[in-house]
Amino acid sequence: MSPAPADPPEKAVTDKALTEKALAIHRRLCGVYGCPIPYFHDLDPVSELISSLLSHRTRNADSGRAFKALRARFNDWDSLIAAPTAEVQALISGVTWPELKAPRIQAVLRAVRARAGSLDLGFLREMPVAEARAWLEAIPGVGPKTSAAVLSFSALRMPALPVDSHHHRVAQRTGLIGPKVDVGPSHAILRAQLPADWDAQTLYDNHEILMLHGQRCCFHRNPACGSCAVLDLCPTGQARTEARRPDGAVALHP
Repeated sequence: MSPAPADPPEKAVTDKALTEKALAIHRRLCGVYGCPIPYFHDLDPVSELISSLLSHRTRNADSGRAFKALRARFNDWDSLIAAPTAEVQALISGVTWPELKAPRIQAVLRAVRARAGSLDLGFLREMPVAEARAWLEAIPGVGPKTSAAVLSFSALRMPALPVDSHHHRVAQRTGLIGPKVDVGPSHAILRAQLPADWDAQTLYDNHEILMLHGQRCCFHRNPACGSCAVLDLCPTGQARTEARRPDGAVALHP
């Protein structure tokens, strides 16, 4: 069998440049937001799965309240599966699209129980990350963000990289991913730019600092480019800043 063709030299150079940029952004933003960043909770993986499904396109405060309402109402998640869908929907009414999320959560939990034999996902810890993510994403309604969140945010503490909308926006504006790359496909691209041997905490830090930067500086509308710690690494920010200055000068962050 003939060997697989090597990547063209220009692709290797591009990949190296993006990796160097990704690492530079990581170092810079870690200095701004303070790594290591503490994990925000320590849920079992099935609870994290439910929490992640609730959080889609929803503010953390609202999805957090919905999750607490479910926990207060049901003694265990098997009881949630057996509950009338209308009751589940009423309990999570504060999230976006509760009429879709209530039946989806029940369907996902049924699929987990059918495939695993119970609502215990602890066995994922024994799998390689890629295999664990594939197991989760084989369930309808579970995508890359949810699978990464279950592995990274839960008590499993596995080295998976979630990408939310804020993280994605910063990655696009800094040029780590192209302007047409959606959130789902961005997971594999952004993970490949980071060292393969990074542990769970470091990957979690990477997600958190990019997310925080999107929330606190790189806003969806009117990003604060003038005070951005990675302006010199961001072609979008430089273009915006230059357009606003009559002399065309761009102040680069040291």
